[in-house]
Amino acid sequence: MIKPLETYVVLELEKEERTTSSGIILTSESKEKSAIGKVVAIGPKVTGIKVGERVVYETYSGTKVKLGEVERLLVKEEHVLGIIE
Repeated sequence: MIKPLETYVVLELEKEERTTSSGIILTSESKEKSAIGKVVAIGPKVTGIKVGERVVYETYSGTKVKLGEVERLLVKEEHVLGIIE
């Protein structure tokens, strides 16, 4: 687990899958990447976001970190654009 510092947020990236009419599964690698993630940890100075919320973040922001099989994204709170309700 990553413990973020200051105003950083750790996100679990959502993988979008679509199925074509013929049954072929298209993953997010085959099209433009989604900018939606689930908050799994927040830094001590983060104020507007809670763990467990789904958020939209700036597409090319943050740093990807892979620990074992799990990939996470570290972004600053200011790069989170909104909370999905």
